[in-house]
Amino acid sequence: MDRRDRLIARARQGYRLAYGVEPTRFVAAPGRVNLIGEHVDYNDGFVLPCAIDREAIIAFGPADKNAKNPTLDAVALDMGDMASARDSFELTGAIRPGQNNWQNHVRGVVHALGRYGHQLRPMRMAIAGDVPIGAGLSSSAAFGVALALACSEYSGLGLGPEMLAKVAQIAENDFVGCACGIMDQMASAASVAGHALLLDCRTLEHLPIPIHRGLRITVIDTGLRRSLTESAFNERRAECEAAAKALGVAALRDCDAAMLDAARDSLEPVLYCRALHVVTEMGRVEPVAVALATGDTRMLADLMREAHLSLSTNFDVSLPPIDRLARLVGEALEDAGGVRLTGAGFGGCLVAVSTKDATAAIDDAVARYNADADLPARADMFSPVSGAAPIALG
Repeated sequence: MDRRDRLIARARQGYRLAYGVEPTRFVAAPGRVNLIGEHVDYNDGFVLPCAIDREAIIAFGPADKNAKNPTLDAVALDMGDMASARDSFELTGAIRPGQNNWQNHVRGVVHALGRYGHQLRPMRMAIAGDVPIGAGLSSSAAFGVALALACSEYSGLGLGPEMLAKVAQIAENDFVGCACGIMDQMASAASVAGHALLLDCRTLEHLPIPIHRGLRITVIDTGLRRSLTESAFNERRAECEAAAKALGVAALRDCDAAMLDAARDSLEPVLYCRALHVVTEMGRVEPVAVALATGDTRMLADLMREAHLSLSTNFDVSLPPIDRLARLVGEALEDAGGVRLTGAGFGGCLVAVSTKDATAAIDDAVARYNADADLPARADMFSPVSGAAPIALG
């Protein structure tokens, strides 16, 4: 039994224990790792994530026939014991927020679907996942996109990847309270196996970029956890919006290096630094896409080093232990690949893209870091997979 089979079995068992019957269908949505373009999505820019082989899986089926009112019942198998990880709410009338984030993802998705005029059939679901929570690999996006897909499939809505992503983003923005952009949801919904996803976050136009067969993606979990709604994430977004307003543009996507340099003396120093990261990061997206397709690890090493330094100094979302780990891995890789902080920051993971034979060097660097680290880091290889889809069981 492989990783996915175990996850399906857990979702099936959780559904059976919660409702006393077998589920009728399953869907899955993957997490993602962002290769370049950090904190660019909510600035309407270009990003380059890829979906990874860790996912949220939902088992679902019809509601209890004896229920008096049309309801959606959910159990989140990774959120505590069966009693505390259950929710039930009526599908008629206004959808109100629940008591915690996972409930608000579910309720937010139903609310967002209603905003688009979609009515849902009463249903029951059980959710299981293996995307690490709080690690910067978008467990929340996988959760939201899987929820949207399950609702779409069961109610016959036929929603495409872009709409699934929009619905999941609305849930996170309006019900969970995280002012995220749409990159994570689009990566979870629209990725192509073996490719990264070059995404225009303003238009949602996207293009799969092949990842050279000689490259490997390694995610290094620092063990440091954060909650986006309790961190400075929303503050960073507000700073970017303030910088764009001061520059007289709709979003920092519309600012270039010359414009920013001309306005340096008139901008508050913090706003200048935030804008400098976004502008320079956008400039790294296309070269990284080329390097991924051609297998140019020297270019990846240079660009990812620049990206990490900018996230640490200009955007101030790294931490000293993460900077140290990035330095050790970068020194070990030399020109065989690059490494940088991925995700929102304030904890989470590093991502390294390297040659196949450089994975031992990454492991050695992580071991050196762990020798005197308060929290041990862990390196795992991930494969770029396809986006959200129903699961066909034999």
